[in-house]
Amino acid sequence: MNASQRDEQAQNLGLLFLRVAGGLFLLWVHGLPKLLHFSEQLQLIEDPFRLGPHLTLLLAIFAEVLCPLLIVAGVLARLACLPILFVLLVALLLVHPQWSVAEGQFGWLLLILFSTVLIAGPGRLAFGARLPGVLRYA
Repeated sequence: MNASQRDEQAQNLGLLFLRVAGGLFLLWVHGLPKLLHFSEQLQLIEDPFRLGPHLTLLLAIFAEVLCPLLIVAGVLARLACLPILFVLLVALLLVHPQWSVAEGQFGWLLLILFSTVLIAGPGRLAFGARLPGVLRYA
């Protein structure tokens, strides 16, 4: 294996780690609590677009449960980043605009992480890497 192949392998391992760690972290900290405690979360969720708490919570669950699972698997990973980034931007800019960078650091770090996956893609160590054509890059 030459140096170029080692570099590519290291990049793919790095993207795998980023996808899996970030996706599972978002799922564990935000997604599963919303899914498992749906009724309680209905009382707590902010509704900045006035869609109603039920629809707002369902959209948040989509972004914080289904999308991270797709990213972890590397299937439609770039596309799956978009709802997550939207929810993060809404939370940071509309729901909690009073937060300092220190108070919102978790959200900002997730924004950086999923923006990186959006830009770089899932890498070759992804189930999506075996999909045909446009699906591979979505």
